[in-house]
Amino acid sequence: MSKEPATTDQQIRSAEDFQSVTEREQIKYEFRNNLLFRHLCGVADAGISRLESLLNVRLVPRGHAFLIQSESTQRTEFTRAYFDALVRKFRGSRLPDDFDLRFLYRQLQTDSQREDMNSDAPTKTENAPLREDSQEVVYTTVRGRSIHPRTPRQAAFVHSIRDNAITFGVGPAGTGKTFLSVAMACRMLFHGDMERVILTRPAVEAGESLGFLPGDLAQKVDPYLRPLYDALYECLGPEKVHDLMSARRIEIAPLAFMRGRTLNDSIVILDEAQNCTVAQLKMFLTRLGRNSRMCLSGDITQIDLLPGKSGLIRTVNLLRSLRGVGIIEFQNEDIVRNPMVEDIVRAFQKEAGEPMGADEDAPGEDFA
Repeated sequence: MSKEPATTDQQIRSAEDFQSVTEREQIKYEFRNNLLFRHLCGVADAGISRLESLLNVRLVPRGHAFLIQSESTQRTEFTRAYFDALVRKFRGSRLPDDFDLRFLYRQLQTDSQREDMNSDAPTKTENAPLREDSQEVVYTTVRGRSIHPRTPRQAAFVHSIRDNAITFGVGPAGTGKTFLSVAMACRMLFHGDMERVILTRPAVEAGESLGFLPGDLAQKVDPYLRPLYDALYECLGPEKVHDLMSARRIEIAPLAFMRGRTLNDSIVILDEAQNCTVAQLKMFLTRLGRNSRMCLSGDITQIDLLPGKSGLIRTVNLLRSLRGVGIIEFQNEDIVRNPMVEDIVRAFQKEAGEPMGADEDAPGEDFA
């Protein structure tokens, strides 16, 4: 007795796929990691359509394999290379999310373009494929979420905080500068590397004249340090943060109140550094004591000071060649928030006539 014809959507789609196989290139890619394959397929194969849209190919699931179909041999081979890179990078316990999939695609696309141009120029380390150690867990939050670098520049940022006395993270919003610095601070505190975590930020809106504001010191600067508190709460939970603040293991210190101090055995985080003058940055950096780390993050496109008053660019260029100073210049491709954030940043850059290429090898003209 003959079998009844297939009627499910998936079977109909598969039949349509094979009707056009003769017009397309087709290769089979087998996944040894069944968990990764199922994750890529998603619930009710919803992940397949996202991959198809990203890679511009047709993907037909067969067992624990994809049949990769395209009218372009170049596309099928690119997709094979993409899956190879995906398997290498995520052979551990962590599974890729949408950002990982998009970032890896852009990375391979850039490498492919370089090969097409037959360029002999050396590739910058920060644009190279993620190293294995970039997947190391920086900190595990109170809710059990593992925090780890998502891009090569984020990995370099984490390594710089660990290895250098002073680290600058400069780049657009959403690149993880603040969150990763706070995660590293929590790690160093609980590993016994540091005795204190000190958080600071210039209170530009109040002109740093905080005395007239109501409340104690914490209440005066709370609104300006809220992004740092959010990151701390994410890592430790509100109760733990308050306990550590009571024990003076975590301290808040507005920039204007740091004069005359020597900060020993501490990791000190300065957020919104683009809103500091040269004099303020000099004052801050010279607070560095023994066995301490300083991490400064800023976005030169969000300066609230009068034109020419921000000291971040000048300070970065002055200290660039000093030993023990790490400078990480984040790009649009490092944005790990909602994908719309990268589009928004690019739109503003286009309107302002700024360089938009996330893959530009040369830094912006402001950085000599």
